[in-house]
Amino acid sequence: MNEVILAAPRGFCAGVAFAIEVVDLALKIHGAPVYVRHAIVHNEWVVRSFEERGVIFVEDVNEIPEGMPVVFSAHGVSPQVRTDAKSRGLQVIDATCPLVTKVHNEAKHFAAKDYHFIYIGHAGHVEAEGTMGEAPGRMTLVENPIDAQRLDLPHYEKLAVLTQTTLSVDEVQATMEVLKERFPHLETPKKEDICYATTNRQMAVRALAEQCDLVLVVGSTTSSNSNRLREVAESLGAESHLILTPDQIQPNWRTDFPTVGITSGASTPESLVEDIIGELIKDHPGTPVKILETVREDVKFLPPRDLIQLAQASSSASPA
Repeated sequence: MNEVILAAPRGFCAGVAFAIEVVDLALKIHGAPVYVRHAIVHNEWVVRSFEERGVIFVEDVNEIPEGMPVVFSAHGVSPQVRTDAKSRGLQVIDATCPLVTKVHNEAKHFAAKDYHFIYIGHAGHVEAEGTMGEAPGRMTLVENPIDAQRLDLPHYEKLAVLTQTTLSVDEVQATMEVLKERFPHLETPKKEDICYATTNRQMAVRALAEQCDLVLVVGSTTSSNSNRLREVAESLGAESHLILTPDQIQPNWRTDFPTVGITSGASTPESLVEDIIGELIKDHPGTPVKILETVREDVKFLPPRDLIQLAQASSSASPA
């Protein structure tokens, strides 16, 4: 191995940083335990670190004792989940990524006008379940261009399309082309649903794959955007692997690949990337580590002001 090249941007997006900050604030306000509906973000390391601080993750809000605080994860929830939380008197703190909320709002907008929807997303993904819950029985899911071509849909005068925020940009574009050809009256949102961070990280890994013999994506197997990064690199001819911890590094990666590229999913802490780099070059600590920057990000989502004020008040009231 002659050099390591790091993609930029990589790692935490604004939505993930926002969600993690919201849970931090919830802990300061309420103390442990704080309940979180689903993994706050799709990264085991982040989840474990919160569990060590007294956060309890559940898949069903009905598992939470009545009246307790609950944080909704970055992926969003359906109206039914919100109703269930209200019926149990739970203190809801919403950490839904604002870009996911945007898609929910689009669904509400079209639903109010009696549209049927085609939703491009992954079946069973928590974000897809939440968005599709905005219009139960009126959303048809497709995952790829093949699904779109095979779609057997009755004619709807009003038909709209929405997209999961973490998908492959190229695959969504190909799927959309099929849908528009088959359903010329299909209406799309004014602004695309795939989030800026997904687009930027896929663009960065493209540039990385063009210069590297091997691309390592640091992220969880449950992370949609991390899986897409690996697929994008692989589609460009670079051997690519999705890993989370240093023990997953194969010995031949150090010897058989002159240039190794590294990126990370939007829910991956930078410390995990540093651990991977350290293990990769441990026998040759002088190996150059370069940064390949394709775009600079400056997006930031701030938690609600009242949440910040409550956390500050709780910190001030705590004994020294």
